[in-house]
Amino acid sequence: MTAAVLYEILQLAGILAFAISGALVGVRRGLDVLGVIVVGSFTGVGGGILRDMLLGVHPPVSFTHWPNLAVAVLGSLAVFFVHPGITRIRYFEVVFDAFGLGLFTANGAAIAFVSGQTPLTAILVGTITAIGGGVIRDVLVNTVPGVLTRELYAVSAILGAGIAVGVVALGGSETLATVIGGACAIVLRLTSRKLGWHLPKPRMRETPVNGA
Repeated sequence: MTAAVLYEILQLAGILAFAISGALVGVRRGLDVLGVIVVGSFTGVGGGILRDMLLGVHPPVSFTHWPNLAVAVLGSLAVFFVHPGITRIRYFEVVFDAFGLGLFTANGAAIAFVSGQTPLTAILVGTITAIGGGVIRDVLVNTVPGVLTRELYAVSAILGAGIAVGVVALGGSETLATVIGGACAIVLRLTSRKLGWHLPKPRMRETPVNGA
C-alpha cells in the first residue's frame, strides 16, 4: 500500500468516524432520515471545510473530491438503518467521535504546517479542524458544544495537533504525523472519558449571599 493510498484512507476514516458520531446523535434525537443524513454529513465534512477555508483552499476539497461527501452520506445512512442493532448508542457515539477528533486534528495540523504555516498556527488549524464538525453537529441539534463541556475534548485535540506538527518538523510524513498525533489524541480523549477527567470548573455557591 502506497503512502498516498494510506493517507487517503486515513482522511476518509476520519470523515466516516465523525459522520457516524453525528448520525448517532441524530438518531438519539429522533430525527427523520434526512435529518440524520444532514447532521451526520455536516459533522463528517464540516471540520475539513473549515480547515480549507482557513488555509485559503477554494473551493474546499470536500466540494470537489466526491468520496469525502459520499463516505459521510453513506455512513450516516447506514447508521439510520442499523442503529436498532447497536447497543449502548451513547458509548459508540463517544468512540467514533474520539476517532474523528484524533484523525482530524492531526491531519489538519500536518497539512497546515506543510503548507508553510507556523507551528502555532498549524496547531490552531488542526484543533479547529477537529472541533469544527462536532460544534456544527451540536448546534444543529441545539446542544451546548461538547468542546465547552466534555472531558479534555479540546485538550486532546491540541495535544494531537502539537504532536503531529512535531513529527512533520522532525522530517516525518503527513501520514506518519496523522497516525501518531491522531493516536495520542484518541487515547487521551477516551481515557479522560473513562476516568472522568475535566478541566477545572467554577464552584457555584450553594447558599444565597446578602439576600441575593
